[in-house]
Amino acid sequence: MLVSQILKSKADDSIVTTLPSTTIAQAAQMLSERRIGTLIISRDGETPEGITSERDIVRQLGKAGAICLTETVSSIMTKKLVTCTRDMRADAVLEKMTEGRFRHMPVLEDGKLVGLISLGDVVKARLMELAMEKDALEGMIRGH
Repeated sequence: MLVSQILKSKADDSIVTTLPSTTIAQAAQMLSERRIGTLIISRDGETPEGITSERDIVRQLGKAGAICLTETVSSIMTKKLVTCTRDMRADAVLEKMTEGRFRHMPVLEDGKLVGLISLGDVVKARLMELAMEKDALEGMIRGH
Protein backbone atom coordinates (compact mmCIF):
# COMPACT_ATOMS: atom_id res chain seq x y z
CA MET A 1 0.00 0.00 0.00
CA LEU A 2 1.23 3.48 -0.84
CA VAL A 3 1.28 6.56 1.38
CA SER A 4 -1.17 8.23 -1.05
CA GLN A 5 -3.70 5.46 -0.30
CA ILE A 6 -3.17 5.87 3.44
CA LEU A 7 -3.80 9.62 3.16
CA LYS A 8 -7.03 9.02 1.21
CA SER A 9 -8.29 6.56 3.84
CA LYS A 10 -7.80 8.93 6.79
CA ALA A 11 -10.99 10.31 8.32
CA ASP A 12 -9.28 13.61 9.11
CA ASP A 13 -6.66 14.75 6.64
CA SER A 14 -5.99 18.14 8.22
CA ILE A 15 -2.44 19.05 9.14
CA VAL A 16 -2.03 21.16 12.24
CA THR A 17 0.87 23.59 12.01
CA THR A 18 2.07 26.26 14.39
CA LEU A 19 4.66 29.00 14.35
CA PRO A 20 8.14 28.54 15.84
CA SER A 21 7.28 31.34 18.29
CA THR A 22 4.37 29.38 19.81
CA THR A 23 4.99 28.72 23.49
CA ILE A 24 5.20 25.18 24.79
CA ALA A 25 2.10 25.91 26.92
CA GLN A 26 0.17 27.00 23.80
CA ALA A 27 1.38 23.90 21.93
CA ALA A 28 0.23 21.64 24.77
CA GLN A 29 -3.17 23.33 24.70
CA MET A 30 -3.45 22.85 20.92
CA LEU A 31 -2.54 19.17 21.21
CA SER A 32 -5.07 18.68 24.00
CA GLU A 33 -7.93 20.56 22.34
CA ARG A 34 -7.48 18.80 19.00
CA ARG A 35 -6.73 15.41 20.59
CA ILE A 36 -3.59 14.95 18.49
CA GLY A 37 -0.02 13.97 19.31
CA THR A 38 2.09 16.13 17.02
CA LEU A 39 2.42 19.63 15.63
CA ILE A 40 4.33 20.61 12.52
CA ILE A 41 6.31 23.79 13.03
CA SER A 42 6.06 26.08 10.01
CA ARG A 43 6.04 29.82 9.36
CA ASP A 44 3.90 29.52 6.20
CA GLY A 45 1.85 26.37 6.89
CA GLU A 46 3.46 24.63 3.90
CA THR A 47 7.20 24.35 4.52
CA PRO A 48 7.98 22.32 7.64
CA GLU A 49 10.79 23.61 9.83
CA GLY A 50 10.38 21.04 12.56
CA ILE A 51 8.04 18.78 14.45
CA THR A 52 7.16 18.54 18.12
CA SER A 53 5.13 16.02 20.04
CA GLU A 54 3.56 15.33 23.40
CA ARG A 55 6.67 13.35 24.28
CA ASP A 56 8.92 16.33 23.56
CA ILE A 57 6.85 18.48 25.90
CA VAL A 58 6.82 15.88 28.68
CA ARG A 59 10.59 15.38 28.39
CA GLN A 60 11.19 19.14 28.61
CA LEU A 61 8.85 19.41 31.62
CA GLY A 62 10.74 16.60 33.33
CA LYS A 63 14.07 18.24 32.59
CA ALA A 64 13.34 21.92 33.24
CA GLY A 65 10.08 21.99 35.20
CA ALA A 66 7.03 24.16 34.57
CA ILE A 67 9.17 27.19 33.68
CA CYS A 68 9.72 25.60 30.26
CA LEU A 69 6.08 26.26 29.37
CA THR A 70 7.02 29.85 28.53
CA GLU A 71 9.75 28.72 26.09
CA THR A 72 8.96 28.44 22.39
CA VAL A 73 8.39 25.19 20.51
CA SER A 74 11.41 26.03 18.38
CA SER A 75 13.54 25.20 21.45
CA ILE A 76 12.25 21.61 21.66
CA MET A 77 11.25 20.77 18.09
CA THR A 78 13.04 18.12 16.07
CA LYS A 79 14.68 20.06 13.27
CA LYS A 80 16.03 17.16 11.25
CA LEU A 81 12.79 15.82 9.86
CA VAL A 82 12.40 12.33 8.49
CA THR A 83 9.77 12.60 5.78
CA CYS A 84 8.16 10.53 3.08
CA THR A 85 6.40 11.10 -0.23
CA ARG A 86 3.01 9.91 -1.47
CA ASP A 87 4.61 7.24 -3.64
CA MET A 88 6.45 5.49 -0.80
CA ARG A 89 5.25 2.08 0.33
CA ALA A 90 3.74 1.63 3.80
CA ASP A 91 6.29 -1.01 4.79
CA ALA A 92 9.18 1.38 4.02
CA VAL A 93 7.54 4.11 6.11
CA LEU A 94 6.91 1.64 8.95
CA GLU A 95 10.57 0.66 8.87
CA LYS A 96 11.70 4.31 9.06
CA MET A 97 9.35 5.00 11.96
CA THR A 98 10.47 1.91 13.85
CA GLU A 99 14.17 2.62 13.33
CA GLY A 100 13.79 6.28 14.29
CA ARG A 101 11.45 5.53 17.20
CA PHE A 102 8.89 8.16 16.25
CA ARG A 103 5.16 7.99 15.61
CA HIS A 104 4.43 10.73 13.06
CA MET A 105 5.88 11.44 9.63
CA PRO A 106 5.26 14.47 7.41
CA VAL A 107 4.44 13.72 3.78
CA LEU A 108 6.14 16.14 1.39
CA GLU A 109 5.91 16.84 -2.32
CA ASP A 110 8.38 19.35 -3.78
CA GLY A 111 9.31 20.43 -0.25
CA LYS A 112 5.71 21.30 0.64
CA LEU A 113 3.62 19.61 3.29
CA VAL A 114 0.79 17.52 1.80
CA GLY A 115 -0.04 15.26 4.72
CA LEU A 116 0.93 13.73 8.02
CA ILE A 117 0.71 10.03 8.76
CA SER A 118 0.93 8.32 12.11
CA LEU A 119 2.24 4.95 13.09
CA GLY A 120 -1.38 3.96 13.71
CA ASP A 121 -2.34 4.97 10.16
CA VAL A 122 0.46 2.83 8.71
CA VAL A 123 -0.28 -0.18 10.93
CA LYS A 124 -3.98 0.01 10.03
CA ALA A 125 -3.09 0.12 6.32
CA ARG A 126 -0.74 -2.86 6.64
CA LEU A 127 -3.39 -4.86 8.52
CA MET A 128 -5.94 -4.11 5.79
CA GLU A 129 -3.41 -5.15 3.16
CA LEU A 130 -2.67 -8.41 4.99
CA ALA A 131 -6.39 -9.15 5.37
CA MET A 132 -6.91 -8.66 1.62
CA GLU A 133 -3.97 -10.97 0.86
CA LYS A 134 -5.36 -13.57 3.25
CA ASP A 135 -8.79 -13.40 1.60
CA ALA A 136 -7.23 -13.70 -1.87
CA LEU A 137 -5.19 -16.74 -0.82
CA GLU A 138 -8.21 -18.39 0.78
CA GLY A 139 -10.17 -17.74 -2.42
CA MET A 140 -7.43 -19.33 -4.50
CA ILE A 141 -7.34 -22.38 -2.24
CA ARG A 142 -11.11 -22.75 -2.44
CA GLY A 143 -10.96 -22.29 -6.21
CA HIS A 144 -12.96 -19.06 -6.40
